[in-house]
Amino acid sequence: MKTKQAVNPYLPSWEYVPDAEPHIVDGRVYIYGSHDLFNGLNFCLGDYVCWSAPVDDLSDWHFEGEIYNRKQHPYREERMLLFAPDVVKGADGRFYLYYSMAHSSRMSVAVCNTPAGHYEYYGDVKTSDGRIYGIDKGDMLQFDPGVFADDDGRVYLYSGFCPNKTEDEHGRIMAGAHVCRLSDDMITMKDLPHVIFQRF
Repeated sequence: MKTKQAVNPYLPSWEYVPDAEPHIVDGRVYIYGSHDLFNGLNFCLGDYVCWSAPVDDLSDWHFEGEIYNRKQHPYREERMLLFAPDVVKGADGRFYLYYSMAHSSRMSVAVCNTPAGHYEYYGDVKTSDGRIYGIDKGDMLQFDPGVFADDDGRVYLYSGFCPNKTEDEHGRIMAGAHVCRLSDDMITMKDLPHVIFQRF
């Protein structure tokens, strides 16, 4: 089979999905990212959308539509900006969308039965005793998640933020990139995050 040539930018000129995370599901590549708007006064103003293409033809992108709207988020944050997300398929076959909102520092999760369907709010990542992680003094600041499901079934949640300071105004630690392992429910930490890449 001959593979067709893809070009950059691969999405239409009116679409802005920066920080895109590609995931292959059943022969299609799905991209998830933050969503900027044309002539927007800030970044991340749009709701989450998804695009997909066959793995053997990355010139044939299809708009899957809006997959998660900021109004579904139960908290009213200072600025309702949806930062860069990531998606992973759980052991239960469902798809989990991890995201953070501007000025929140909690990592939130939405879930869907298909990779590009309508995601529903599921909850916030929490410690084993049920405390929402990322909102208290001494927690590591949660920002721009990355999620990895290993071949052995273990799922890891990565996050990190490296500005030129060691903590924010609420005493949350800005130590660099960090990781924790998630439980089977995809929302409870098996252990607290530990730093894997120190801020410099």
